[in-house]
Amino acid sequence: MEKIPMTKGGYDTLERELKDLKSVQRPEVIQAIAEAREHGDLSENAEYHAARERQSFIEGRIQELEAVISAADIIDVANLHGEIVKFGATVHVIDEDTEEEMKFQIVGKYESNADEGRIAITAPMARGLIGKKIGDSVEVKTPKGIKTYEILDVTFA
Repeated sequence: MEKIPMTKGGYDTLERELKDLKSVQRPEVIQAIAEAREHGDLSENAEYHAARERQSFIEGRIQELEAVISAADIIDVANLHGEIVKFGATVHVIDEDTEEEMKFQIVGKYESNADEGRIAITAPMARGLIGKKIGDSVEVKTPKGIKTYEILDVTFA
């Protein structure tokens, strides 16, 4: 089985979600199904069908999380250092055309969230930056065309 790179924080978040699904959401949906069954005819019971659909989603997510967690290769970013961009790095870049500055961390695909400044290692931006160092210019293919960024800083926290 292929290992999935992940930060310790990302791993902990997935474990919390799995625990919530198993100990809170699964019992709630089982109770909702039982209550809906008491209302009689299941063929026209919208509450029953909604609860069953929710149960299906929860069970699928549990299976997905268990597979990801079992294949996780946890990388402790606090032990990393240097000026070269690699997994777990927080990278500060500037768009060479617009002078817009951005800062984000390169993480595993299951913990990425662009709104929170975490991009997946498989994202075009991350792939373009991996292996580069402070001061390098990097061309990245984006939906808006090719953009050029300069790496201002690389940190590991």
